[in-house]
Amino acid sequence: MKLLILGGTQEARELAEKAINLPNIELKVSLAGRTNKTVISQQTRVGGFGGITGLIKYLEAENIDLVVDATHPFAAKISYHAAIAAEKLGLPRLMLVRSEWKSVTGDKWVEVENTQAAVDILPNISKRVFLTIGRQEVTAFNQIENIWFLMRMVEKPSEDNILPKGLLLLERGPFSRDSEKQLLQKHNIDTIVSKNSGGNATYAKIVAARELGIKVVMVKRPMLPEGERVEDVEGALEWVERVRS
Repeated sequence: MKLLILGGTQEARELAEKAINLPNIELKVSLAGRTNKTVISQQTRVGGFGGITGLIKYLEAENIDLVVDATHPFAAKISYHAAIAAEKLGLPRLMLVRSEWKSVTGDKWVEVENTQAAVDILPNISKRVFLTIGRQEVTAFNQIENIWFLMRMVEKPSEDNILPKGLLLLERGPFSRDSEKQLLQKHNIDTIVSKNSGGNATYAKIVAARELGIKVVMVKRPMLPEGERVEDVEGALEWVERVRS
C-alpha cells in the first residue's frame, strides 16, 4: 500500500523514519517547501499541489492508499484540502496533531484569535517584544511604532519582506529554559508573541516567560477539519497498521 505523509513537523519526520520500515508500505512524503530541511529525501516531494484539484490529481497519479496529515497545527488550509481530497477519493485519512500548550499557574497569557489580533493588542501592553511566529506572518507587525522586536525564525524571510524594527535571529529549536531566560533578559523583553504550536521544541520560552513574569500573547490554533486524530507518532503507526490490515 502507498502511504502519503503530509509533513512539515518533527512528528512527520519521526513518522516517516519509522513508516519506511513497515512491511508492504511504500512511503511518500510531501513538504510545502517553506524550510529547506527535508525528510528522507528520496521519498520526499517539495512544493504545493495547486489546490484541491492538484492534490486529487497527485493522489490518483501516485495511486495513494492512505493519507496521514502531519502538517503544522496552523497549516489549516492544506488540512482542509487533504480532508476534501481524501473524502472524494474514498481514502482513509488521519490527522497527527500534537497537543496544544495549556496555561498553568504563573503564566501571564493573553490569548488572541489570530495574528492580526496580536498586532492590534501589542501597542497597549508592550515595548520590547520577542516575536516567535515564523517568517510567514512577521511582516504583519512592521507597521507598529514604538515597539522593538526580537524576531526568531528558522530561515530568513525573502528580501522583499519588510521586517519590523529590531533584531533578527536565525535559529532552530529545541531550546533550553536557561538559554531562553538569558535571551529574554539580555534584550529586556517584556512580551512574547507565540502561536500555540504545542510540542517540546520551543516550549522552553513559555517556561522562561513564566519564571521571569513576562507576558505571552498566545495566538490560538485555527479550526481544523473533522476526522480521526492522534497526538503522537505511535498512535499514527497503530492507525496505519490497523487500516491496512
